[in-house]
Amino acid sequence: MEEPSGAVTGEAPPQRVGRRRRPTVDTIAVIVLSTVAVLTAWCGFESSKWGGEMSIAFSQASSARVQAGDYASQARDARALDQGVFEQWVLADARGDTQLVEYIEARFSPEFAVAFDAWTAEGRVDRGPFVRSDYVPPGTAEAKKLNDRADERYNAALTDNARGDNYSLLTVMFALVLFLAAMSQRAIPRTGRLVLISTAIAFALFGVVLLATFPIRI
Repeated sequence: MEEPSGAVTGEAPPQRVGRRRRPTVDTIAVIVLSTVAVLTAWCGFESSKWGGEMSIAFSQASSARVQAGDYASQARDARALDQGVFEQWVLADARGDTQLVEYIEARFSPEFAVAFDAWTAEGRVDRGPFVRSDYVPPGTAEAKKLNDRADERYNAALTDNARGDNYSLLTVMFALVLFLAAMSQRAIPRTGRLVLISTAIAFALFGVVLLATFPIRI
């Protein structure tokens, strides 16, 4: 009497093995797709945040540069006024007009008076009070401080831009992972499916390692 075709012989038919292996690859692919989709969204969010930080930093740098220009103009005007007054002092001193000399000296600006007194105390050996380091027209310190801040914010903007670009590039990498994981679910030979999902996992792990080194902005 012949055994029924569906009798258990101790070995699973080949098609059943295939049915067990295929869901395993599909499950891995779904996990990879879900995880990487979240990471892709996170990278997009971070790229947007760093882009915003870049815009703010550029705006702050521009504002500081404009203010520095205003203070620098103030310093130039003060220097020009001091030079005009000092020129009259030189002419009066050359004529020996002591009364006019004293009158002009009493009207020196405080910043110029400091340099003039130091210049006089040292025997007036320098080319003039204006070349001395202790002559600081009003607005000079403020202009330097604001220029330094403008440089700092400009460099910060470039750094923020680079960070945003890094997140954008990582988004592209994760998009490739999504593509490979999705292709692994197609009706293709098992070897091809394994190669695709393995490559997707490798790229995903590499992306996660890179992501862990990136700064975060909330």
